[in-house]
Amino acid sequence: MYVYCLFCQTQKCRAVAFALEQRGIPRAFSPRIINRQRVKGKNLDVTYDLLPGYVFVYSDEKLESFDAFRGVVGIIRRLGGAESGYELTGTDYDFAMRLYRKDGLVGHVTVFKVGDEVRLDDPLFAGCQGRITHLDIKKQRARVDYQFANMSCHTWIACDLISAVEKPDTQSEISIKDDP
Repeated sequence: MYVYCLFCQTQKCRAVAFALEQRGIPRAFSPRIINRQRVKGKNLDVTYDLLPGYVFVYSDEKLESFDAFRGVVGIIRRLGGAESGYELTGTDYDFAMRLYRKDGLVGHVTVFKVGDEVRLDDPLFAGCQGRITHLDIKKQRARVDYQFANMSCHTWIACDLISAVEKPDTQSEISIKDDP
């Protein structure tokens, strides 16, 4: 599969993706992420843009021409260089393919807490140096810093916190942490 990424006007990303699919591109989307907001004492799941201003384009065949992109209002430029045919490569390609397998929607992630260390258990952020930099237990969300297209990015994501409790025989038992 060939993957391309377009930088677009943020407010027009979903319209750009829709227009590209109408023009025969097999799959295009602006990735979304589920985050939690606390409203009137309750946590609500809300969907936000994962990478505001970016549209991922997937094709079974290499795009020899980018005619499908011409005239689409909101596209600013293609990521990558002419030497690679503007295709995503390396860790950016891996990240894009993991997004594709999630159909562009990143749901809740699992966060493991062992002592003072917090680990992210999600393959989406594994290849792009994803790490948790802040954990909001009350709102059940975590800030994840990661790399994409040689840029440092971050996002807040809804998470389920699990604590690992050490047994005397050094085996780990997983239990859900009950925080008020």
